Amino acid sequence: MKKILITLFAFAVTISACTNDTDQKTFINANGYTFSGDSLISFETMIIENGKIVQVGGSELFDESTEAEVIDLEGKTVLPGLIDAHGHVMGLGYQELNVNLAGIETLEATLDTIKAYAEANPELEWIQGRGWNQTLWPENEFPTAADLDKVVDDRPVWLTRVDGHAAWANTKAMELAGISKETPDPQGGKIIRDRAGNATGVFVDAAENYIQQIVPEPTEVEMELALEKALEQMARMGLTSVHDAGIGVDTWNLYKEFADAGKMTTRIYAMIGGTGNAFDELSENGPIDSYANDRLALRSVKISSDGALGSRGAAMKEPYSDDPGNRGLLFYDQEELNEMVMKSVGEGYQTNIHAIGDRANDVVLNAFEKAKEEYGDQGLRHRIEHAQIVSLEDIPRFAELDLIASMQATHATSDMNMAVDRVGPDRIKGGYAWQKFLDQGTIIANGSDFPVEHSNPFYGLYSSVTRQDHEGNPPGGWYPEEALSRKEALKSFTINAAYAAHQEDILGTLEEGKWADFIVIDRDLFEVPAIEIWQTNVLQTWVAGEKVYEE
Repeated sequence: MKKILITLFAFAVTISACTNDTDQKTFINANGYTFSGDSLISFETMIIENGKIVQVGGSELFDESTEAEVIDLEGKTVLPGLIDAHGHVMGLGYQELNVNLAGIETLEATLDTIKAYAEANPELEWIQGRGWNQTLWPENEFPTAADLDKVVDDRPVWLTRVDGHAAWANTKAMELAGISKETPDPQGGKIIRDRAGNATGVFVDAAENYIQQIVPEPTEVEMELALEKALEQMARMGLTSVHDAGIGVDTWNLYKEFADAGKMTTRIYAMIGGTGNAFDELSENGPIDSYANDRLALRSVKISSDGALGSRGAAMKEPYSDDPGNRGLLFYDQEELNEMVMKSVGEGYQTNIHAIGDRANDVVLNAFEKAKEEYGDQGLRHRIEHAQIVSLEDIPRFAELDLIASMQATHATSDMNMAVDRVGPDRIKGGYAWQKFLDQGTIIANGSDFPVEHSNPFYGLYSSVTRQDHEGNPPGGWYPEEALSRKEALKSFTINAAYAAHQEDILGTLEEGKWADFIVIDRDLFEVPAIEIWQTNVLQTWVAGEKVYEE
């Protein structure tokens, strides 16, 4: 593509005035990209002072007599720091501590991994982990407790599905939880049963609570270690900011401790999990727009309205095409959800609601419509998280209600092996419909939903542009008319994501006065063949002008 080289800011900078208490850095010979308004612009030189951008522009900005530290990037590509608009930070850390089953393509190999982990950790009272996905296995069927018992029968085992909306227990865990034939399915949940009505070992959505409530809480040491591992991985992936989709009181306190100690190397825009007790405690003094020089914020709420497509828990208006009679799981009826939204909106919080199925999206849209009727346009920038399968007639309502579509590109390429089977050829037209949203002016904030998907944002950029797997399949892309351009994709992971957090004035681009959050990568995002995008390596990650990662 043709690059436009401009100097963004015309004001003069007197580098020689540098004093001992001023931290100045000048980066030269960059192949830099950033946004100015809707324009993608290029730059060679970037001047930073006290962690913020002073100027970016051409080589003429560089004054060889400067007393600032000069860093020669030797032609390497520079991008604004990438922002993941929907992840689970502690979940990412715990995935590193527990057994990781993501991407394993057979039940047998999954069981072998669990067995090896259990044998290597004999001191653990519970074997916990995440990531299994039965749609990758040849049998494409839910596993059972009997399967787990073959490899671990002396301790309880509890393993969350890749999407977090189902979990798998062994017999020991079910016995400890008192699960019996008479245990009922809760509202918004389902126990998978055999023909005789006995629990087989998989618990979907709200039914997970039967086992989860007896699983020991992580210790303080485990929480700290998990956060450290998550921060290390996010910096390595080039994520300078993450929107954390659902936290509690203990997690917020831990984040503040890390921020106070200068250890928060990725900014976190946190969402309070639900409108219950945690919300009541954390919202006591109102929304927190900024904490510790914008390292943290707590001004939004995360609510879940339904389950996931892979476990057939996403709430659909009509039955699943591959499971007649099953319309998924709606966690709250319309009145209950309305009350939750009215509570969070009434306290001045941006409200971000998980909705995957078309029925769930409809119910959530209704709730936002009622809140708008009650409170008017408060400028809170409410979001629907995932907006995965939306009825074509409901897509325009996002624009009418001025909602942000917080979507995850890798969900499309992960789900394309089963999505049409689940919803059929007609409903899929409103599925993963990125261009339909963009065409009506809806802002898309992109993310990964890690650890559901990999935390690498270049996987998301690649999926956005190609709608293909990493082998380039299917040829031409899966419903390619919905693909994003490279510019649109980068915006969704930078300035659009910043906007979705009310942070577009301080993050998202490399412009005057914004934090110097940026990454250096090993290839030119706008010049390499599309198949190479996911292979991009992050060489350096900088937050507020300080290097937090180097390969």
